[in-house]
Amino acid sequence: MRLFPFKRKEIFSEPEKNRLVQAIRVAERLTSGEIRLFVESHCSYVNPMDRAKEAFASLDMGKTRFRNGVLVYVAIKDRQFAILGDQGIHEKVGDDFWAKEAALLISHFQDNRIIDGIEACIEEIGSSLRTHFPHEAGNDENELPDDIVFNI
Repeated sequence: MRLFPFKRKEIFSEPEKNRLVQAIRVAERLTSGEIRLFVESHCSYVNPMDRAKEAFASLDMGKTRFRNGVLVYVAIKDRQFAILGDQGIHEKVGDDFWAKEAALLISHFQDNRIIDGIEACIEEIGSSLRTHFPHEAGNDENELPDDIVFNI
């Protein structure tokens, strides 16, 4: 017997999930870089960057060959996010790039266009990764899964 017969509402619909996974695949297509999306309802830290660092480590994102993994962390109900790039990509793009991506997310989130904002951010990160870490034919592999990590 179930005490709570109601299904928990999904954070994203199936079409939204598919759209974001496809955005990650397209963004990674011509680069050795890796993008992960980590989504949860609430952030367990005051600073979402602290949670992003924890998630980054738990997903082994610091183990890519060129240290070019990027984590987009979003706590939906708390309306918080963080974008964390590993050492290799951060050295190439610097703080201004991350600030620009944060402003992009904020502008979409303020209009309640969460999926659009995440998708646009993934596209821009992918473009930067392609510039600094182009795909090496025959020598590149997808080092990290493209799926969305949900912690609900």
